[in-house]
Amino acid sequence: MTARTSDIEKAAGVLRAGGLVALPTETVYGLGANAEDPAAVARIFQVKGRPPSHPLIVHIGGAEQLDDWVQEVPATARLLAGYFWPGPLTLVLRRGPRVPREATGGLETVAVRVPDHPVALALLSAFGGGVTAPSANRFGSVSPTTADDVRAELGDAVDFVLDGGPCGVGVESTIVDATSEIPAILRPGGVTREDLEAVLGHPLTAPLTSHVRVPGQHPSHYAPRARVVLVEPEKVVAEAELAQELGYRVGVFLPAAFADAEVKAHAVVQVPGSMTAYARGLYGFLRELDQRGCDLIVASLPAEEGLGLAIANRLRRAAGPRSAV
Repeated sequence: MTARTSDIEKAAGVLRAGGLVALPTETVYGLGANAEDPAAVARIFQVKGRPPSHPLIVHIGGAEQLDDWVQEVPATARLLAGYFWPGPLTLVLRRGPRVPREATGGLETVAVRVPDHPVALALLSAFGGGVTAPSANRFGSVSPTTADDVRAELGDAVDFVLDGGPCGVGVESTIVDATSEIPAILRPGGVTREDLEAVLGHPLTAPLTSHVRVPGQHPSHYAPRARVVLVEPEKVVAEAELAQELGYRVGVFLPAAFADAEVKAHAVVQVPGSMTAYARGLYGFLRELDQRGCDLIVASLPAEEGLGLAIANRLRRAAGPRSAV
């Protein structure tokens, strides 16, 4: 779906007035506010129930605007921006004076990206500034990938929902610390580690945790109402059936390798063999099992390569510290 010009102009007006706009990106829907309006930014935290120390991402209209928002841009950061923007890559750089500390969680760094979605880019152009936009959901819950997800999650707490259709990538952006010439992945996402390494010409680390505060690194994040349990792929069917016998209403993420298996469970989602399709559908699958009344979801981690790394990261966060039945 393509938003009408009148809707984009209305959304830009809401941002100028200090309101909140849910906007589509290629990754997930964001809850947007004027990045230079501390009161509007503070309202994002209020609506989401997000800790004020948890930094936000500033969305801008193009790589040529980067110097307007940060203090210095190392050559490596320019290389990555030039290659991957617009796209699902967020760069952490030193905060410029235009960015209020409310948007950075009090840090002297800011996360910046250019979304690869025509509606988001049209809104940024019409608005003429930067937009802070974390995912448009309650803090820690499943990210929205459709406008209906946003409406169901946040209701009238959002001043305007700009519908741009389903998100094409389905998981959040990759976040890279680009404050020096030796970058590091802080959160895996829509740009793969392999793609980054091919451009940079050297390996990158992608630790499970980081001392740098970035979005999506809370111990429990991207989580449905149902408890998520992670097991080895070959144990998914047995663990799901055991939990069902114990009285749980079990939802199963059935790995592609076991597509022909019959599972005695409350609900079964067949996981796509393609990691691109899996990433695009991941949050929708979690929401579906919540809607079908599951109170326990049994899943396994994909191979942690390509988009599988981002999917595994989201499933680990969804499971939180507990991972066994």
